[in-house]
Amino acid sequence: MLTDDEIQGFLADLESDRVERTVSTTATAKFSEAICAFSNDFPHHAAPGYLFIGVDNSGRPVRIAVTDQLLLTLAGLRDNGQIQPRPALTVQKRRVRSGAEEYEIVVIEVLPSPMPPARYEGRVWIRVGPRKAIATEAEERVLNERRAADLARTWDAQPCVGATLQDMSLDLFKIDYLPHAVAEDVIEENHRELRQQLASLRFYDLRRDCPTHAGVLVFGLDPQQWVEGARVQFVRFDGPALSDPVVNDRSVAGDLHTVLRALDALIDAQIETRPVEASALREEAVSTYPRVAVRELLMNAILHRDYLASGPVRFYWFSDHLEIQSPGGLYGEATPENFPRQNAYRNPVLAEAMRTLGYINRFGRGVARAQEALVKGGNPPAEFTFNPHYVLAILRRRG
Repeated sequence: MLTDDEIQGFLADLESDRVERTVSTTATAKFSEAICAFSNDFPHHAAPGYLFIGVDNSGRPVRIAVTDQLLLTLAGLRDNGQIQPRPALTVQKRRVRSGAEEYEIVVIEVLPSPMPPARYEGRVWIRVGPRKAIATEAEERVLNERRAADLARTWDAQPCVGATLQDMSLDLFKIDYLPHAVAEDVIEENHRELRQQLASLRFYDLRRDCPTHAGVLVFGLDPQQWVEGARVQFVRFDGPALSDPVVNDRSVAGDLHTVLRALDALIDAQIETRPVEASALREEAVSTYPRVAVRELLMNAILHRDYLASGPVRFYWFSDHLEIQSPGGLYGEATPENFPRQNAYRNPVLAEAMRTLGYINRFGRGVARAQEALVKGGNPPAEFTFNPHYVLAILRRRG
């Protein structure tokens, strides 16, 4: 973050394409637009942008209440899924002097995104000098080309060499996905050809003229042709061990939307409920497992798995517990000691797609939601085993 002297320098200078100021503490839409614009770094500074809250247009601080709730709300703009891909930002309360007075302000530092263009509610915001603007088609193209030149892209944003547009369900993209990912007015004004539309959402690599791995996984007619492990293996056992008889064995494969819908139906079909006496006059139905917990951990396994591994996500249902095994160990800064507080996205384009399709509500909350649901439902908390080659989640049946 900035030093005190650097903050004073920014406040004394004119508002620029790296700095925005506001006296409002409630204009979350305005804050999100600014964060999106700084993430896109259209001027290509390769340096952070700064949003100062509690500072007027002339650079003078004003009296605002910098509460813990305000800081939590601002930090939540990172994970609420309205800005995609998820921005990298920090939020700090700082004290600055103006004349003889001391004031509290909030400084939000936003790092340039490695995968532009970033969107807020389906629109690409950029900085044009001291103001924000919605990017034109030409400006979006610049951001796309800049991303294509970045060799540090994650696997899901890299080209799936050999695949073509003919290997994708383009109707699925145009009808089921695009209206949820891009604002309606932007779509109406959009005159770009299909490859450019796909590329703007990181599903197509214009330089190699082929879909990205995410494009194949989300819209592929046969994703397993290109990504061998892109499936979920479900097995239900009539007992507590792998040696017990198998009563259901199913491989769930296809484009991401098809797989996730099929798993929702599969979970519903497997969860058992039974009546329990709630009072002398009333019974209530309870489930062996909270649906939300099973679903969150299964979605988490699909999202965070290592798709370079050839094996599937394994979803094993035993008589007394469930096992969900995701290929690939923890990723990035996540360790067994800080899991699940610290998370890093091995597949950020897939994360964005799952959020757009409605299978993720907030980034980084899946495991916590599952644990909360298990405790509330009367189940023990999920147990996790971490291995360099997999992450295993075990859910115990309600007694």
